[in-house]
Amino acid sequence: MTLKNKKILIIIGGGIAAYKSLDLIRLLKKNDVEIKTILTKSGKQFVTPLSITTLTKSKTFEHIFNSGKELEIDHIALSRWADIILVMPTTANFMSKLSLGKAEDLATTVLLAADKDIILVPAMNVRMWLHKATQSNLKILQDFGYFFIGPEKGEMACGEFGEGKMSSPRQVFTYLKNYFDKKNIVKERNFKALVTAGPTREYIDPIRYISNESSGKQGYEIARALSKLGIKTTLITGPAKLAIPKGVTVKKIVSADEMLNEVKKTLPVDLAVCTAAVSDFKPSEKSRNKIKKDKSNFKTINFIKNNDILDFLAKNNANRPQIVAGFSAETKSVITNSTQKMKNKNCDLIFANDVSKKGIGFNSDFNKVSMIDQKGNIKIIPKNRKSFIANKIAQILLSKLINDRYIN
Repeated sequence: MTLKNKKILIIIGGGIAAYKSLDLIRLLKKNDVEIKTILTKSGKQFVTPLSITTLTKSKTFEHIFNSGKELEIDHIALSRWADIILVMPTTANFMSKLSLGKAEDLATTVLLAADKDIILVPAMNVRMWLHKATQSNLKILQDFGYFFIGPEKGEMACGEFGEGKMSSPRQVFTYLKNYFDKKNIVKERNFKALVTAGPTREYIDPIRYISNESSGKQGYEIARALSKLGIKTTLITGPAKLAIPKGVTVKKIVSADEMLNEVKKTLPVDLAVCTAAVSDFKPSEKSRNKIKKDKSNFKTINFIKNNDILDFLAKNNANRPQIVAGFSAETKSVITNSTQKMKNKNCDLIFANDVSKKGIGFNSDFNKVSMIDQKGNIKIIPKNRKSFIANKIAQILLSKLINDRYIN
């Protein structure tokens, strides 16, 4: 794959590491990348517009209002021109501004108006990076959808050692190359995914049903994240009061049987992610009329098992997705029970979460999951917003999809 003709907008922030942005520009220009730059007021203290322009062979933008070009709105035009936006270095102060949604200069206005992925490359003193305020801003920005490269551990310009050192231009270059490589592969291979989400309802009579507390939030966010990566995604959802993710094909169902039927219709796909909290049981028969509480009319309700959708997908030899991932909502022995579930159903990955914990899981905007693979490896994604968790999961699944199929 190549970076040739890719368009990258680089915002140069105010920090001693700003000079390294010039080395990155050299690397990118050698690979025929088109570059435009924004130099912040504080960045100008470390590098000059002349040095940047000499390397990019393009104007260096500095001011939000461009005298003499009133019809050219730079903060819109620049963000629409770019394939991706890079902020290097990203200081603690700049992270704080972005977390508050400020638009006080050209750089912050461009980022707030951007419709492209934004990558931040932090550089600051170790104490500044580890400060609770910075770490809080990090989580906010990750939830907003910003990507981060680094920081690394190393010796700082101030003489201290620790995490906060900016990633090298070569590391940033490699990240950018991998980013576009993945984009190209997804586009070329036309990857397709299905995601199940939300609860199902199993009716006892016309007005009563068995269901659960699932809101569908995690599944909706995963569908949104996969679609954002360029994967054609179908979301099969039980009753949920959530906004439809942009670019996602949505099929609404009520019962487990309806969900299974829609899953079958959606196949074949490359990837299946089962987040739905499907009812394990359903009444053996549904009363045509409301069951009255009068004892003379009361009857015993018999239950039968529902079809297992995750099991069906993972053991579907004729039309099995390349990767089948499931969710395991547990209240005790979370890892043990989830590992056993993964083995029993033959899925490739299981994402375990403890729904007994307050503040995560059902009906919460937050989650914490443990990813378990067939080799017994466990990767914990710490508590964060479900949108952030979804982005992490989507990246993991895409990497696995590409590596398993095209690299190994």
